[in-house]
Amino acid sequence: MSEKCYVGRSSKIAARMLGDEMMIMVAPDSTVFTLNEVASVLFNAADGTTPLEEIVAERVCSEFDVELEVALKDAESVVKELAGRGVLLVSDEPITPPRSFAQAAG
Repeated sequence: MSEKCYVGRSSKIAARMLGDEMMIMVAPDSTVFTLNEVASVLFNAADGTTPLEEIVAERVCSEFDVELEVALKDAESVVKELAGRGVLLVSDEPITPPRSFAQAAG
């Protein structure tokens, strides 16, 4: 992945926390995923404006007592997999969320 990698959640999913795990359904094909505790932290922090390295450093490393290099490599792998499945969006620039109908009309 590039030096700066931004991660956002797809608008074509439904997600719900159950304990420490995140359940996700991808709407177009009704595929269901369960994210483990670390992947759930990444998913919840994927706001499209915070670089992945910052998310990993501030959220993953502090919560799971893991070194940044190791955590970042694992996070990049998780993000790549989830992006390939339509759960996350990845960009080398901040991701602007799509405007809702209410925002466009207002």
